[in-house]
Amino acid sequence: MRTDLLRKTALTAAGLIVTGGAVAGPISTAYAAEKPAERTGQRELGVAYEAQPNFYYCGPAAARNALSVQGKNIDMDAMAERMRTTEAGTDSINDITPVLNTETGEDVYRSVEISDAEADDKQTDKLRDDVVRTVDEGRAVVANIAGTTTDTDGGVHSFEGGHYVSVTGYRHDGDEVKIADSANPNTAEYWVTTGALADWIATRGYSTS
Repeated sequence: MRTDLLRKTALTAAGLIVTGGAVAGPISTAYAAEKPAERTGQRELGVAYEAQPNFYYCGPAAARNALSVQGKNIDMDAMAERMRTTEAGTDSINDITPVLNTETGEDVYRSVEISDAEADDKQTDKLRDDVVRTVDEGRAVVANIAGTTTDTDGGVHSFEGGHYVSVTGYRHDGDEVKIADSANPNTAEYWVTTGALADWIATRGYSTS
């Protein structure tokens, strides 16, 4: 597996076991449209959540959930085709960003790489700024992650083979961020520290405005 931004990403069977078993079918929650606002200490966007229908659709599902905060409901199969998703997963965040821009109708998203094995303070601060700005603009961030992290309630989330998640909110001025995770509807949303997310992204990247 490559160690740069183009590492292949697939939701492994081990990851499914850790996060609570087999992937369930789509479920939806109420969508609440949000308009861009000035930066505040806390902000959450309404997500029309759907779980991924198989073990390798985490990229299309994360992008679909991210776009749902703007009131969009994009077919995951269509997204998977455009992202060149296979049973090996979606290659990189660079396959996600163009689709987000196409569906947004603007060239607003860009890919940001955290190339080191662990994020440093500068990379963590940039991630915090990117999440706060993007969420304040009414958009979600999509992150390519790998490994294991612990959420603020003590829950463990492990995706050793790689995974994609959406970031749909922040609190404490961006020190904690809200994750929408398509892997398991029983753990559809949770909070992690920004530092933990930065280390989870390390060796990969994220799409932000």
